[in-house]
Amino acid sequence: MTAPIVDKATVAQVLRDISLLLQLQGENGFRSRAYDMGADRILGLTQDLGAIVSEGRLESLPGIGPALAEKISELVTTGRMTYFEDLRAKFPPGLLDLMKLPDIGPRKVAALWKELGIGSVEELEAACREGRVRELKGFGAKSEAKILEGIALFRRARGERKLLGDVLPIAEALLERVRASPGVVRASLGGSVRRRAETVSDVDIIASAAVAGPVLDALATSPGVATVLGKGDSKCSVRMEAGDLQVDLRVLPDEDFATALHHFTGSKAHHIRLRNLGHERGMKISEWGVHRDDGTKLQVNDEAALYALLDMQFVPPELREDNGEVEAARAGKLPTDLVTMDDVQGAVHAHSTWSDGRNSLEEMALAAKALGLKYLTITEHSEAAIYAGGLKVEALKRQWEEIDRVNEAVPGMRLLKGIEVDILESGALDYDDKVLEQLEVVIASIHVRHGMDEEQMTRRVLTAMDNPHLHILGHPTGRLIQSREPYPLRMEDILEHAAKRGVSVEINGKPARLDIKAEYVRKATQLGVKLVVSCDAHRREDLGNLAYAVATARRGWARKQDVLNTLPAERFLTALRAGR
Repeated sequence: MTAPIVDKATVAQVLRDISLLLQLQGENGFRSRAYDMGADRILGLTQDLGAIVSEGRLESLPGIGPALAEKISELVTTGRMTYFEDLRAKFPPGLLDLMKLPDIGPRKVAALWKELGIGSVEELEAACREGRVRELKGFGAKSEAKILEGIALFRRARGERKLLGDVLPIAEALLERVRASPGVVRASLGGSVRRRAETVSDVDIIASAAVAGPVLDALATSPGVATVLGKGDSKCSVRMEAGDLQVDLRVLPDEDFATALHHFTGSKAHHIRLRNLGHERGMKISEWGVHRDDGTKLQVNDEAALYALLDMQFVPPELREDNGEVEAARAGKLPTDLVTMDDVQGAVHAHSTWSDGRNSLEEMALAAKALGLKYLTITEHSEAAIYAGGLKVEALKRQWEEIDRVNEAVPGMRLLKGIEVDILESGALDYDDKVLEQLEVVIASIHVRHGMDEEQMTRRVLTAMDNPHLHILGHPTGRLIQSREPYPLRMEDILEHAAKRGVSVEINGKPARLDIKAEYVRKATQLGVKLVVSCDAHRREDLGNLAYAVATARRGWARKQDVLNTLPAERFLTALRAGR
């Protein structure tokens, strides 16, 4: 079988670009959404795309009709899609980038293009600085300022650092290939990926083997490698096709594995602290081992042994940021029961086809069960979220009936009846209390009017938490990493009020959110606020976002007892209610 010319990520990006161009052209929403759904379907494939195309099975995929299948097949087999090229030729080449700026939709882009001839980010920036954009209907001085902020965010996103969620799957696949190489004793990811930082610049893999050559070859010949940047006796560096990502593999003798892994995991600040502690004890710590001043090399079988030499507790990778972990480990006060994925019994925050999700309730239930989860909270959008298919009360009650049917049909998995209710501008919740009191799980989130000032936004959230039927505050700061700054909010006031009112706080695992961030997780635990780790799932594949929420929880020093959905379903619900 001939390998496909383009990969799944490229196909998905082309389909999303078509959707944007159709919106710009004024096509109806159903047509553009079909391409977005097609992109989601392609990205979610677990089978080889080339095989599906060559065997003519594209049309068997839900949401992929004959016309779309033909376009995808052309792109996969030839590297081109005539329809996309013809559509793109109707617009300036930089117009797609304008569509990807925060808070600028198709109508605004169309106005900027038709009225001012703006066809690129650079032209838009110049027009804003010259004060020409504010003259257009629907814009103003504030709009210009927000557009300039959005351009800055867009450019940062196009920089070297990438979302953890975009990089980790690639890194883990390469790690498995390295581990399967002949002679490999141990192998691990290193760097910011291992520390589960929100964004990463590259991937480090550390391996041990008696002979390095075959291991280095395994990386150099991995699927998806665009270029081999360099290959020596112990190191190989490649650039991946997906995301222009650099991957560095180092292969060492096994006796040096632990110290090399620690060194290349970082952070630099944490490692400097340990080197200084070693120096005080007459030891030199480096990637090549731990040596006494007289040159004697000490045996270090694993990272725990390295920390033991310094009279410290082992510090998990997620905590190695020189943020108090060294002092805590030296005093024996570092948490030893940080939450893990194995601790989590249920997933919080999921959408289905009842609102803006891609999968049915039964499909979501089966996917959650396959992951070993015991329950899943179904939290569609509320009525005010018209843009996301928010449910009217009558539809919500019909959904409860379907949830009951699915719970009978999928033994061992329980769907909980919930809602992600909008926090309105006044701080009121979108449904009456008589509706909210009938739900098992109520998450409240802000989705619109992000432009309020700090005092207004803080008061809005504080007021929402006073509602006795609110259980969980959803993605509290509203940020989208590299795309949208958090809205102005006094987070310490929010967390203190959550502790007072018994409201739990979400750690949203969607890779573009990771909201709340680790520093607020730590503050929440210090205040006694209970947390939930959530997936914010809009399709069954998104259930995997739980792992990113757990990673963020660990970076914030959260223990198992701090996270409510480590409890069985009934105890979870009891704990939510007990807080109120």
